[in-house]
Amino acid sequence: MNTSRALTLSRIWLILFSTALILSGTTAIFAREGLRLFSPLFSEGSILQSFWPSMAEWLTLVRHAVEETYDKYPFLAYGYDWLAFGHYIIAIPFIMAIRDTRQIPWVINYGIFACLAVLPFAIVFGAIRDIPLFWRGVDTLFGIGGLVVLFILRRQFTALSSSQA
Repeated sequence: MNTSRALTLSRIWLILFSTALILSGTTAIFAREGLRLFSPLFSEGSILQSFWPSMAEWLTLVRHAVEETYDKYPFLAYGYDWLAFGHYIIAIPFIMAIRDTRQIPWVINYGIFACLAVLPFAIVFGAIRDIPLFWRGVDTLFGIGGLVVLFILRRQFTALSSSQA
């Protein structure tokens, strides 16, 4: 693979990864609105409710909890804002590596470590907070998906490094 193509692919993967982090964080800010928008997909009589009733019930419970919390204790939504902020801050090194490819090796290792940490975090704290097992599985998919992207990125960068040597 030529250097120019490997560099372009590495940058594309970095853009995709950082964009996913930013979009994921933004959904936290708009949790209430997102649940309202997508509630027809999981509410009574929906296709999800007939196909996977426990997931539909969980999402309905989460929607009601978020609605009630926002109505009674809106300041708790500030925690969602900080969750979004954390996603944005995590995205910064990946964005910086788009311009300065010398940063890619440590950014990839940082990302791999973070994605691996998602797995026990979701499983352990999900259990402590009584999150259903299937939803903990959904949460672990963020770490697994990130690992896939980062391993692709690592392969691209390895090709880039070997062609420059």
